[in-house]
Amino acid sequence: MSRQVVTSSDLSSTDFASEKEDQTSIAADMKSLFKLPVLIANAVPIFAGFWLAVYFTDASFAANFGIFLLTIIGSTLVMGGALVLNNWYDVDIDTVMNRTQTRPTVTGNIGLRTVLWIGVASSVSGIVMLAFTTLEAVIYALVGWFTYVVLYTMWSKRRYTLNTVIGSISGAVTPLIGWAALAPVSNIVPVMLALMIFIWQMPHTFAIAIRKYDEYKAANVAMLPVVHGMEMTKRQMVIYITCLLPLPFYLFSLGTAFVVIATLLNIGYFALAISGLFVKDTRKWADKMFMVSVNYLMVIFVVAIIVTGPWVG
Repeated sequence: MSRQVVTSSDLSSTDFASEKEDQTSIAADMKSLFKLPVLIANAVPIFAGFWLAVYFTDASFAANFGIFLLTIIGSTLVMGGALVLNNWYDVDIDTVMNRTQTRPTVTGNIGLRTVLWIGVASSVSGIVMLAFTTLEAVIYALVGWFTYVVLYTMWSKRRYTLNTVIGSISGAVTPLIGWAALAPVSNIVPVMLALMIFIWQMPHTFAIAIRKYDEYKAANVAMLPVVHGMEMTKRQMVIYITCLLPLPFYLFSLGTAFVVIATLLNIGYFALAISGLFVKDTRKWADKMFMVSVNYLMVIFVVAIIVTGPWVG
């Protein structure tokens, strides 16, 4: 009978593999806890707001780079803290919904008390950093945080279909934070961009609610399609996207190219929304609406940055 000999090198490689796996697991848990894709999506409008404030005030980005770092890191910490607290509070809902069952609050990989402290610490740290920019930026960040954590997560999400409207406020303040960190929000550009985000979030969230209808229903979350049905939800989406149509025409200060691109996006978005009133496979249509809405906002802000860059002259 042969005897297997375990050498020290075997143990070392095993320990290394285990340690690497643990690190990967921790990174995945933190990514899920902070909802990294959502965090990144919200950071882009903040950057755009700051960038546009530099452009319209004839300031120097390089000279204000320190303020920019405080703004982008501080606001990201505030948003991240809000998202973590949302995970902490919604653990019972996340346990029911398939798409959220891998979150560390559900799996138990990170204790709920720890999650609470992470959320609070991140939020406070972010506000402190923003306090070194301007009071106006802090106010917008606090409005976004309070709206998302208290008014949306803790109060309206489980009770009212208007939870989507309330939650949209938290996303809408992002370009205002970026702009206000450098200059007072007295220009129509950040206001219109904030309004675009606010309106856009309605059809975007409705598309998600249709795609995840069964999960929201099982978790007893008061989303519009769960409470009032698919047809009303699709009509609401058309109405909100219609409200987006005139907004680019208030932004001619960003240039004709921006207005044309934003208008074409709106027309395409509107046409797809209208088609939803006649489709039989609502879920498949909602998948298309979701993909379009995700890319819509990114294109709007990337184009706004590009057309105001120093390379345009």
